[in-house]
Amino acid sequence: MYITEYHHHTDNSFDSKASMFDVCAAAVEKGIDEICFTEHFAVNPKLPTYGHMNFERYFSQIAACRKQYEGQLIIKAGIELCEPHLLTKEYAAALDGLALDFVMGSVHNIQETKLRTYLVGKDVETLYRAYFEEILQLVSNADIDVLAHLDLMKRYAIDTIGNYQPAEFQPMIEAILKKAIERGIGIEINTSGLANKKLNEPFPSVEVLKMYQALGGEILTIGSDSHRADTVGAYLDEAIALAKEVGFDAVYTFEKRKPVRIPI
Repeated sequence: MYITEYHHHTDNSFDSKASMFDVCAAAVEKGIDEICFTEHFAVNPKLPTYGHMNFERYFSQIAACRKQYEGQLIIKAGIELCEPHLLTKEYAAALDGLALDFVMGSVHNIQETKLRTYLVGKDVETLYRAYFEEILQLVSNADIDVLAHLDLMKRYAIDTIGNYQPAEFQPMIEAILKKAIERGIGIEINTSGLANKKLNEPFPSVEVLKMYQALGGEILTIGSDSHRADTVGAYLDEAIALAKEVGFDAVYTFEKRKPVRIPI
């Protein structure tokens, strides 16, 4: 089986110290066939991600790693944009001319406040409704290929407010998924939630994946969201098994922002 890792960070992201070369070496050792580096990037100076990404450095590393691991590992250039729906023109200008294969969009902040801070003092209904409303705006307006970790809020809420029940937010979630399908935007199975023993489920939950499949969604990527070399590819086998269980017969990679179907 062709193994893809489509969400990984290195020290080109503000919250990782991983060397791209070390990640590639570990990926080869683990039998991964294709990896996409999806570094955090923001154009909003009020966000912690702002100012860290050096594209010249990033693409020089991509080129060097492609040369070193030619024939062993396919390496794609990607980016994870923070709230790209809020500054569409600024993001378009910043990314213009860059040789990106893959663009993810995510919500890490609401009203320029980190999710872990934003949740303080809110109940489950208020919190998750605000989060999903932001996700709907993202998928409706941003120029992205895949929606990253669709229900990420539960990572920060699980220790205090708790998880959400997808059925209680089904109309909102289905609106997000329908808009994604309409615009040709995919979603991912992000396995990082499986490493959280209290959460012990991916982003998004199985119920959301079932909604996506039932609505006709097809574009699905798989990634660990790892920020270290030693955890590259974590839980990818479980994600592939889950995709099959839900009813998917393929996952996707990207080439110059065009989806490529990979049977599973």
